[in-house]
Amino acid sequence: QVQLVESGGGLVQPGGSLRLSCAASGSIFDVNNMGWFRQAPGKQRELVATITGSGSTDYADSVKGRFTISRDNAKNTAHLQMNSLKPEDTAVYYCRADVRPVAARTNSFRYWGQGTQVTVSS
Repeated sequence: QVQLVESGGGLVQPGGSLRLSCAASGSIFDVNNMGWFRQAPGKQRELVATITGSGSTDYADSVKGRFTISRDNAKNTAHLQMNSLKPEDTAVYYCRADVRPVAARTNSFRYWGQGTQVTVSS
């Protein structure tokens, strides 16, 4: 079965950097669109960045110029490089991926990771 596993969250000071990783595993034919979302306490979940299977990217205005999303297709993995972090970046970050399993390769299914906590504080 397909799984989505996130890593890289933690505590960092303002102005610091952090890199999140999201790896899809299981009986996978291919991974198409991937993205990162975040949710702060008491707020709605919001889109942070997306990347298509061909490598096209899109970013929320609040992170543009500071965050970079990338992917390693050989490992079915996406990364989110976060630089110049601000306290308002504090949230649980979730990975999302559209995956075509081997057993039903003509169909794409959307998977979410469990989330990883990012805290930006002095």
